[in-house]
Amino acid sequence: MALGLSNMNMLNILIIVLIAAWVIYRVYQYAMCKKYANIITEEEFTQGMRKAQVIDLREKNDFDRGHIMGARNVPLTVLKQRYVEIRSDLPVYLYDQGMMLSTRASKLLGKKGYSDISILKSGYARWTGKTKTKKY
Repeated sequence: MALGLSNMNMLNILIIVLIAAWVIYRVYQYAMCKKYANIITEEEFTQGMRKAQVIDLREKNDFDRGHIMGARNVPLTVLKQRYVEIRSDLPVYLYDQGMMLSTRASKLLGKKGYSDISILKSGYARWTGKTKTKKY
């Protein structure tokens, strides 16, 4: 019985450590995001997107299934090679399905000297504005 209780305590400790690590990682990601970018609402995104470069960081197949009208597809997986296609003298509006890819992209672009970076808070998953789908 004592052995079973010990294993149960170890399992509880492991779960607590994993949850704590996940929380620390999320706080770190949020801090990095705030360091390099502004997190903006859909309304703010819509108001400023005509003067900005709107970049969809999802893979091409997701982009083709539907994207924000006027967005350009530069998947995060190739951003290191293609970031030079994005002008550093204009605002950059990033989005993906949520905010995970945008956070990583803002850090990469920020380190490359981009200073006016914004991230769509709700991501494409909750976007209610105009969209475009590729016709097959």
